Amino acid sequence: MNNIDKFYKALFILKPNVEATLSTEKDEITETNFNNVKWNTGEENGIAITTTTNPHLEITWPLVKAEMDKL
Repeated sequence: MNNIDKFYKALFILKPNVEATLSTEKDEITETNFNNVKWNTGEENGIAITTTTNPHLEITWPLVKAEMDKL
């Protein structure tokens, strides 16, 4: 399992059905990548509404990293 797969699996462990998009050119996931995740906060006219401000208090970089390290 690559790091991108681990990242999404960790997110879903912390919050099932969370919608987020990670942009990275490498298989390396860092806190900087995490801080630039686009979080889906809704939809309007069939277009996703996203923000880079994490709206989920239960999802933090240390928690995501810990879950990724377990996988």
